[in-house]
Amino acid sequence: MIIDILVILVYFAFLVVIGWAFRSFNQNTSDYFKGGGKMLWWMVGATAFMVQFSALVFTGVAGKALTDGLSVMMVFFGNAFGYFCNYLFFAAKSRQLRTVTPVEGIRLRYGKVNEQVFIWANVPNSVLQAAIWLNSLAIFAAAVFDVPVPITIIVTGAVVVLMSVTGGAWAVVASDFLQMVVVMSVSVTAAIVAAAKSGGVVPLLEKGLPENPITGPGYIHVGLFVFWAFTAFAKQLFSTNNMMDSYRFMCAKDTKHARKAALLACCLMTIGPLIWFLPDFFVAGNYPDTSTWGLERLGNSIKDATYYMFVSHEMPAGMVGLMMAAIFAATMSSMDSALNRNAGIYVRDFHKRFINKDADEEKMMQLGKIATVVFGVAVIVVGLLLNQVQDMGLFNMMMMVNALISFPMWIPGLLGFFVKKTPDWGAWATVAVGGCVSAFVAFVVTPEMIGNVLHLSTPLTAHEFSDMKSMALPILLHLCITLPFYLLTQLFYKGHTPERQAEVDEFFHNTCTEVVSDPNEDDTMDNNQRRILGKLIFTLGVCTLLLQLFPNTFADHMVFLLVSSIISVIGGLLVLSSKNSSKVKKAVK
Repeated sequence: MIIDILVILVYFAFLVVIGWAFRSFNQNTSDYFKGGGKMLWWMVGATAFMVQFSALVFTGVAGKALTDGLSVMMVFFGNAFGYFCNYLFFAAKSRQLRTVTPVEGIRLRYGKVNEQVFIWANVPNSVLQAAIWLNSLAIFAAAVFDVPVPITIIVTGAVVVLMSVTGGAWAVVASDFLQMVVVMSVSVTAAIVAAAKSGGVVPLLEKGLPENPITGPGYIHVGLFVFWAFTAFAKQLFSTNNMMDSYRFMCAKDTKHARKAALLACCLMTIGPLIWFLPDFFVAGNYPDTSTWGLERLGNSIKDATYYMFVSHEMPAGMVGLMMAAIFAATMSSMDSALNRNAGIYVRDFHKRFINKDADEEKMMQLGKIATVVFGVAVIVVGLLLNQVQDMGLFNMMMMVNALISFPMWIPGLLGFFVKKTPDWGAWATVAVGGCVSAFVAFVVTPEMIGNVLHLSTPLTAHEFSDMKSMALPILLHLCITLPFYLLTQLFYKGHTPERQAEVDEFFHNTCTEVVSDPNEDDTMDNNQRRILGKLIFTLGVCTLLLQLFPNTFADHMVFLLVSSIISVIGGLLVLSSKNSSKVKKAVK
C-alpha cells in the first residue's frame, strides 16, 4: 500500500513539474489556449487520443467488458473510424479555422447568436462529462485505498486544476503525451501478463468471453445489437469531427501536422481495444463471482473494479500504484483539456465580447486562469453530486449524455464545414429540435413502445432496452429527424447581410486553405518540445525502474523492467531527436 501511494505521489509531482516547465511557452492567449498553433504532430495526436480516453476504460467500460464480452470494443473502433475521417478531412479543416477557440469558428459560420448558444450549451455539458470521469476515477481509488469517494474527487480535481492553471494548453498537451505513454505502457504490459498466464490470447478468450461473445447475455434480438453497433460508429464519427470537439487539432503546427496527429490517434485507438480488455476477460474467466472480490463497499459499482481485480491479484507489488497513476492520467488528460477549452471559450468569446471589450492579453490570461479554477470547482461539485447517482452504469451514463445532450450540437458543428447555404438560425434551431427529440427519448420511450414499433414477438430484455435508450435510439432519431431538419433549413436561406456574408466567406476560405509552416523558421520551439518532454519521460522511466528494489519474483521484476523500458525508450528517442534536429539545422546553415 505504501509503495502504491508513493508511486502516485511521484506521478503527481511529474504533472506539476510539466506545468512549471511549460509556463514560459505562454506569451499570450493564443499560446495559453491552443499552444499558439505551434505543437508537433505527436503531441497533438496524443492529446486527441487522450481526450477520448479516461478512467472509464479501466472502470465503467471494464465492468461492461466483464459481462458483455466484445461488444464494448465497438465504441472504440468507432473512435478509430472517426479519427480516420479526421485524417482524411476534418483535422485539416479544424486547423485551418485559424481561430484561438472553436467557438470563434462557430461565430464565423453561424453568427454571434449561435456563438453564445454553443457556449452555454457546451460548457455545462463538458462540466457534466468531466464529473463523470472523476466519478469513474473515484471508484478505482475507493477499491484500491479504501478512500472515501468524495475525497478522491476533491484531491484529483485540485491537482488537475493546479496543472492546467500553471501551464495552460502547453501543459495540458504535454501532460497528455506523458499520460498516453504511461497508459499504453501499463495496459500493454497487463495484456501481456494476462495472455501469458492464460497460455495465449485464444485460451484467454475461450475462458473469459460469455456464451454469446459478441453481444453478451441478455440479447435475444440480434438485429438490435447490429443497430446499436451502427449507431456507436455514427456517434463517434460526429463526436470526433465537429468544430467544438476536434479543437485539439487547432494546436498543430500546420495542416500536415494536424493530419498526421489524427492518423496517430487513429492508430492508437485501433490498437488500444485489442489490448485494453484482455485483463477484463481474464477476470471474467478466473474471478467470475464478484461476491468473492471483497469489495462490497462499492455496492452496485463493484463490476467497475474489474481491472483492479486483475492488477491486484495477478501483477507484482507496486503495479497497483503504477496502474492508479495510469488511471489518474487517463482521467486528468480528459479533464484538463475540458478545463482549458472552457476557460478559453469564456474569456475570448464571452468576457471579451460583453464585459470588457478593451481587455488586453495580460488581463485575459489572468482571467483565463481564474476561469480554469472556477470551472474546475464546478466539475468537482457536480462530481460530488453525481456520486449519489449510481443506479446507471458509468459507461451507459456517458453514452446517454453524449447521445441526448451532445449529438444535437454535433450536427451543425460537423455539417457546417461543407453545407454553405443555411440561415444562421438553422444552427440553434437544430439544437432546439434535437433537445425535443432527446426529451422524447428520455421521458416518453418505454420498452413496450419500442417492441410495438418494431413488431417484436418477444419483449425487450433489460440489457437491450438499456442499450437502446442510452445510445441507439436517440442517435437514430437524431439522424432521422434532427439532421434532416438542419439540411431542410437550406430551403429558407435568403442570403446574409454583407457583413455576415463576409464572415461566412472568411470561414470557408480559411477552412479550404492549407496552413503551411515556414521551413526556414527557427526550430527552437520544436526542439524544446522534444527536449523537455523527452527528459521528463526518461526520468519517469528511471523512477519506474526503481521499483525493482522492492522484493518480487523474477517474473515480476521482468514486468517492471518492460514498463520502465517502454517509457525510457520513448523519452530517450525524443531527447535524441531534439539533438539530431539541431545538428541537421546547423549543418544546413
